[in-house]
Amino acid sequence: MHYAIVTETYPPEVNGVALTVRSLETGLRERGHAVSIVRPRQDGATPPEADELLVRGIALPRYPGLRAGLPATATLARTWRDARPDAVYVATEGPLGWSALRAARRAGIPVATGFHTRFDTYMRDYRMPWLEPVALRWMRHFHNRAHATLVPTRELDIFLRARGFAHVRLLRRAVDTGLFDPVRRDAALRASIGVATDAPLVIHVGRIAAEKNLALAVRAFRALQAQRPDARYVWVGEGPMRASLQRENPDFVFTGVRRGEALARLFACADLFAFPSLSETFGNVTLEAMASGVPVVAYDYGAAREHLRDGEHGAAIVPGDGDAFVDAVARIGSDADAMRAMGAAARQAVLGLSPTRVAADFDDLLSNLHEPESAHVHRAAA
Repeated sequence: MHYAIVTETYPPEVNGVALTVRSLETGLRERGHAVSIVRPRQDGATPPEADELLVRGIALPRYPGLRAGLPATATLARTWRDARPDAVYVATEGPLGWSALRAARRAGIPVATGFHTRFDTYMRDYRMPWLEPVALRWMRHFHNRAHATLVPTRELDIFLRARGFAHVRLLRRAVDTGLFDPVRRDAALRASIGVATDAPLVIHVGRIAAEKNLALAVRAFRALQAQRPDARYVWVGEGPMRASLQRENPDFVFTGVRRGEALARLFACADLFAFPSLSETFGNVTLEAMASGVPVVAYDYGAAREHLRDGEHGAAIVPGDGDAFVDAVARIGSDADAMRAMGAAARQAVLGLSPTRVAADFDDLLSNLHEPESAHVHRAAA
């Protein structure tokens, strides 16, 4: 089979969408399929591979280093006329994604979309709450043009169906438990960032931006620090709030973006992952922390709703209850025995989330997009 994947973000960019797309692409190739990638040109990137089509892009405000693909319907139509894919997967809802939907539908090529980002909730984070329903309508219009919309959790499946999204299908996420592994814990690395041998190290991994609810992360850590003055907080990532956060909290350690083994080592060196975001569609970092043997405090939705057991792997907090989040970070972070036990249980809980299994499910879904819609609905509900 020949599959085309269209995305407006792709490694070496570091975000959940880019890394998920790469994992799905790799899984399809390992199953023997041809995969072509359509994406915007990246600043300073290496020349494209033979199976890549690079299109024009434009920089995204507030997201340095990321670009949105500009409309390319005619280019995609020509490309897919000469080398027709058996199915198309559109990972992002930008102008390039819209072009891919149009080109695929006009050519009669089955097409699926991925629901990766809750842009509607971003409206609140950037003080434009009146645009939240507008954003959701825009996303519904986009995704309902596809034969299937892929979501990572049953919670999101139910939410979107209740709001008129027509062809929702469940495709679970995986985590590389060989990469994210407690064996990578490194005493020398902990010492290099100023962590005493028995001191609790809290980690934040992700974009340092308003939509991540960072003020709550800071408040929770300060509550822990009141009980454990030796506690340290390491921040992995970049974003528009880094400068102000670093200026206001000179005791925090900021590493910038880390990838691959460097990120896995930092995760394994941590004792607690505090993740207060309420804007995630899933939250791959939750699984990466759990695989690394690190207990998680997060709100009870997305990846936490699917995989995190409250009191067993950390704490799953009722969304919006900031005081409970703060209390959980302080309580768990000050109990070394609890963190060790929860971290071990968290790793055991995600060992079965195999990328190979997800790739097989993705392959099956794409290869059967031509089935009648009644079959799609039945399978999603199963």
